[in-house]
Amino acid sequence: MRIAVIFLSLLMLTGCTALAVGGGGYQRGNDERPAGVVASDAAITSKIKGNYVADPIVNVFNISVRTYEGKVTLSGTVSSVIARDQAMDLAKAVPGVRTVTNQIVVEE
Repeated sequence: MRIAVIFLSLLMLTGCTALAVGGGGYQRGNDERPAGVVASDAAITSKIKGNYVADPIVNVFNISVRTYEGKVTLSGTVSSVIARDQAMDLAKAVPGVRTVTNQIVVEE
């Protein structure tokens, strides 16, 4: 059952990836990055979100992931320092990530 939920969650997230990293429609016309970089950034964002879906500590729906030229920015709210640190560690572990800026706020 958990695998089915993970799979369905990933399917839902892939549709949002292009918009999240600026790869779709109007935004792509104004994006200075080459298409290959946009695709790489989208893949990084998807992998990070996939890691969050599979993780029992991090809630994928509470964290926004933006990737620009391999530089990842995390934002949103979590309920503990452990979840914030776990989100950062999972993002850093993805190949292609150059830096991670953690703007996640802990709200107890």
